[in-house]
Amino acid sequence: METLTTRTGGCHCGAVRFQVQIPAFVEVEDCNCSICRKSGFLHLIVPASRFNLLQGQESLAEYTFNTGVAKHLFCRVCGIKPFYVPRSNPDGMDINLRCLDTEPERVTVVAFDGENWEANAAALAHKSQETP
Repeated sequence: METLTTRTGGCHCGAVRFQVQIPAFVEVEDCNCSICRKSGFLHLIVPASRFNLLQGQESLAEYTFNTGVAKHLFCRVCGIKPFYVPRSNPDGMDINLRCLDTEPERVTVVAFDGENWEANAAALAHKSQETP
């Protein structure tokens, strides 16, 4: 049984705040696709049930492109993207590790080839599944 801790985070200006339950040791993806490379997003994908928006729904703007499955959410005030619904895991939430108030005890960053997304996305499918 994996022990989870509750972490808080948000955008730069504080309009958007969230909490997420994550283990002490996490693996995050550093994706080289066009949007992630330009924004510096470090992907911490969790089941949607472990994510809770605390405030700022009205401050969020949505951006979609390509297939429209991913729901990229940005703060309308400061422009930061603290989380979004990923195309690879539409049943989960993808948290930007850099938007957590405090990082987990141990973080392993792995490269993800998002430039070749179709060939690699299946490797992320397990990330939004509940673990026993």
